[in-house]
Order: sequence, then structure tokens, then C-alpha cells
Amino acid sequence: MATGKYFILIAEDDADDRFLLQTAFTEKGYEDKIEFVENGVELLKYLRAIEGNGMTNHHYPTFILLDLNMPKKDGREVLKEIKEDPALKKIPVIVFTTTKNDAEIKRCYELGANTYVVKPVSFDSLLKVVEDIRAYWFNIACIAE
Repeated sequence: MATGKYFILIAEDDADDRFLLQTAFTEKGYEDKIEFVENGVELLKYLRAIEGNGMTNHHYPTFILLDLNMPKKDGREVLKEIKEDPALKKIPVIVFTTTKNDAEIKRCYELGANTYVVKPVSFDSLLKVVEDIRAYWFNIACIAE
């Protein structure tokens, strides 16, 4: 996996979606470090391992792409835990899901989501979404280190 300036942690249980996301980042020519976890338990374990190693903030993900509908611990539970943890709450969390209803979107923002994106249905649309997310979080938004 390429190791670039940015580190993106993606929580996605669907193998096809993981493949498509990896392909989209590669096809766009991005050399970000991308790590995948398959459920909420793995995501929290990954983040706590960073925290437990006493690493600096620079080793935390630049942002997290978080699917909501995952086994073991869903994205809503994970989002709540991340945003309640003083060491983790500053990591931007982008909810990236197929769920599109106002109540769910509102709930995720109330839990601390930084952005809510509905997964596109075509690969071309996914390429555009990946480009837009990167452009916003790496070029426009100010992220505390």
C-alpha cells in the first residue's frame, strides 16, 4: 500500500466496496496511506492501538470513512465512542453509507459526524466523490494536528 502524506482509515464490511474504494483512490493517482477495517470493533481496536502506543497525533488517520451498517458494532455506535473519547474526537469522521434518510443524517450529525456522504451507485460517481472528499478535507478544511 502506498504511503503518502495523508492517512485514511476506512471502515467497510463489504469486500466489493473496499475493492472499489481502493481502486478509486489508485485510479485518481492518490498515494495516500489507506487502511481498511471490516467492522466497528476492528476500527476501535485499531484506533486504541495507536493511542496505546503513545504515538503522536500525526499517526492518527487524517480522516475516517465510516460505513454505518457493519457487523459486530455498527457505525453509529463507533461514531459515538470516537466522539466521546478526548484523544480521538478530533479525527474527522465522514459517514459513507447507502442509508439516505433525514432522520439518520440528523442522528449522525448529533453523534458528531463531520460529514455525511451517501455512497454513489456508479464507479464514475465514486471517482468524483473520492476526489471531492479529498479536495475538501485536504485542501479546504482546516484540521487540527
